[in-house]
Amino acid sequence: MGPRNPLPFSSEFTDAEAYIDSLLSFVVSSSLFQTLCGGVHILEFFINEPDIYSTILPLDWRVFFALHDISDIIDLLTRENLDLFSSKPKDDEGDATEENSQSKSRENRSEWRGNSTLPPPSLVEYIRLIRIHNLNREVELPDGCLQVTPAPPPLARHVSVGMKPKKIHEVEHLARYVTDLSIDISSKTPYSISHFVDFGSGQNYLGRALASQPYCRRVVAIESKSSNIDGARGMDVTAKLAKKQVVMRNKKEYRREEHRVDTVNIPSWPQKFRVCNDSPSRSDSKVLTCADEESKVKNESNIQYVQTIIQNGDLSLVVDKVKSIPQQSQSQQSNTKPHLMVISLHSCGNLLHHGLRSLILNPSVKAVAMVGCCYNLITERLSPPTYKLPSLRLCTPRLEQTSSACDPHGFPMSERLAHYQHAHGPGIRFNITPRMMAVQAPQNWTETDCESFFTRHFYRALLQKILVDRGFFEGNKNSDDIMGRHDPQKLSRAGHPIVIGSLRKACYASFQSYVRGAVAKLKDAPLHREQVTRCMADISNEEIARYEDAYRERKKELSVVWSLMAFSATVVESVIVVDRWQYLREQQEVRDCWVEAAFEYKQSPRNFVVVGIKR
Repeated sequence: MGPRNPLPFSSEFTDAEAYIDSLLSFVVSSSLFQTLCGGVHILEFFINEPDIYSTILPLDWRVFFALHDISDIIDLLTRENLDLFSSKPKDDEGDATEENSQSKSRENRSEWRGNSTLPPPSLVEYIRLIRIHNLNREVELPDGCLQVTPAPPPLARHVSVGMKPKKIHEVEHLARYVTDLSIDISSKTPYSISHFVDFGSGQNYLGRALASQPYCRRVVAIESKSSNIDGARGMDVTAKLAKKQVVMRNKKEYRREEHRVDTVNIPSWPQKFRVCNDSPSRSDSKVLTCADEESKVKNESNIQYVQTIIQNGDLSLVVDKVKSIPQQSQSQQSNTKPHLMVISLHSCGNLLHHGLRSLILNPSVKAVAMVGCCYNLITERLSPPTYKLPSLRLCTPRLEQTSSACDPHGFPMSERLAHYQHAHGPGIRFNITPRMMAVQAPQNWTETDCESFFTRHFYRALLQKILVDRGFFEGNKNSDDIMGRHDPQKLSRAGHPIVIGSLRKACYASFQSYVRGAVAKLKDAPLHREQVTRCMADISNEEIARYEDAYRERKKELSVVWSLMAFSATVVESVIVVDRWQYLREQQEVRDCWVEAAFEYKQSPRNFVVVGIKR
């Protein structure tokens, strides 16, 4: 049961223990990694003196970056064969053609991408260390498959309603994965999975696929928002998993009451009518249904919805509701206890932590198979919550009161990472900046994508410079602030940080348009209206153009740092995933656990599924 290795680590390591030891050692010992993953923020790029670029990157790196296009630099970080820059030939021998090709590549390493300046050895070594400590994101081929992974059964059109191609790919592969896993569990354990419990089901795309042909499994969809549940039920009708509710009305009474709703305010509804929110007609008004004429609809769906907010791994209330669902086979007794597998497709933040803990806290939960995302929403177990670098953090009484609060449900989950000893103290910690960067997918970046978001980052960082210069708030003048070594009790000097978010597409046509759009948006926010009006009301287009001209050449420097941050943060994701696997490994109740890629990285970068099987 499970893949050959419990973690998809690099072939550089002999086993999972060797990989984890090296991974944690690298994270706590590499000062450059620590700086790129939590020590810098793009908003401070043009503010700090001396500047961030020359402070954190060695001179030979900067010389190399200046001579190459940003697209080539990204290729070097993510795709280039590093053996081209190595003077040591490989020990293993391949065929003669491969040997000649490698030898020729080493001889021609006097130039790269048409330039005689090669990557500095220290840069090549840093890239190598990041790559080998990344978990392998390729889908592992099943035994007996030599070239391609068998495609899962395609979703029927009426089941895939509302899904984009990316979501269809995820649902098809994960539905097949958890179904095969449940069959494997049934053949190798004394119990069989009776229900899938979908944590944070949203529109219930995954659950709907599992409840349909060819799987026909029972699903319990847990969701906190009633609007998502209502929308999911509507799509269940389209997918032919539920019958459309038939509402019988007395037309004369209905029209009379409908007319009264449109013309006068009614203090209370007549006793013989009640509000029916599930009716498909007139979504913008309440529908009156005659109580004694309402038809009873038989629900034949394999899906049960439970609306609740999951705050921990205790599913006792959910299990009680699952017991009321009839079993698949009439030969089974009605009081048979359900055997649950908790599943999720891109559980945000701590939701995946709660799902993994449900395996330990609930006797009915026999397995978990969860795919996480949104690492920026994870709370922190070992330190106070970090929202931004201290210089960018909003100072409020609430944050002062919770400055020493730690969340026991947060990262890290495992005792090994929580008590890992290193020079900076016990425990592995990441603030919100590297966790946000960990959701990037630099291997999937295209030239068009890069130009778009590099321009947006440049505009946002340059706007921050303008705001600082015009007295909106103070910028950092101390180079030590780059590493985030602030006194948390002395942050009020930074003023109120601002969140601009996304703007209309037209605002990104030029820097002038961006500034005007951002200022207009800030004026709509009561917190910043007075301050923005005071500082930015008299800024002219000529002044905006002077800023852009003065800093245009440094856009590439910002792009290089952003790329290095995103590339380095791939290790942050690996640490978070390893921590979740390590937590399951530490539990006596867990028989087996592993991590593997559930679908293609190019289609969906957050593709690691964490699996745990109870004894």
